[in-house]
Amino acid sequence: MAITTRDLQHLFARIAEEMAKNRDRLCELDGVIGDGDHGLAMDAGCQAVAKAVGELDSTQTAPTPVFNTAAKAFLNAVGASSGPLYATAFMRAGSAAKEKQALSDDDFLSVVAAMVQGIHERGKAELGEKTMMDAWGPAANAALDARRRGASLSQCLVAAVQAARDGCEATSGMIAGKGRAARLGDRAVGHVDPGAASAVIMIEAMARFASTRDG
Repeated sequence: MAITTRDLQHLFARIAEEMAKNRDRLCELDGVIGDGDHGLAMDAGCQAVAKAVGELDSTQTAPTPVFNTAAKAFLNAVGASSGPLYATAFMRAGSAAKEKQALSDDDFLSVVAAMVQGIHERGKAELGEKTMMDAWGPAANAALDARRRGASLSQCLVAAVQAARDGCEATSGMIAGKGRAARLGDRAVGHVDPGAASAVIMIEAMARFASTRDG
């Protein structure tokens, strides 16, 4: 079953809902090694995306404009570093979906991979630098590996969730190489990166979306 613009509207609404539920926890994580506002930023960005995307005419809008709208809304709402990172991710998603009127399962996985590549290129972060890439990178790889083994979309995203959770947990043992936490040196060790934690929330929402869709 193809993923339509209406489905994407539901997905962004679900992501916004889950981010709001976890806003305070993300702020607490960020308060230890950052400036304490990551939960507020992600909540504001995701709410803005859900609202902007939700206002599109689903019968007249292809997936690419949906992702481009999401990118603009997120960037306008978030001035912190996550703003341009997710704006780039959504723009790349739009490019990956170009000329599609709906997304196949493989298209959706290509969209996720394009998002991760966009985050990587915009943030210049490598794995092991205690950033959101430590969740997104393993998640994309796990999803694509599962697909090559013949897994369904929902199974691919279940694998992505587990890899993202493992990657996020691993940031606790890392010294930060990017952002404000990098100033702390080894004092950041023992604390999970909030960007990786919010990435897990987004990937979990994607997995629940796929599971519901697959029935």
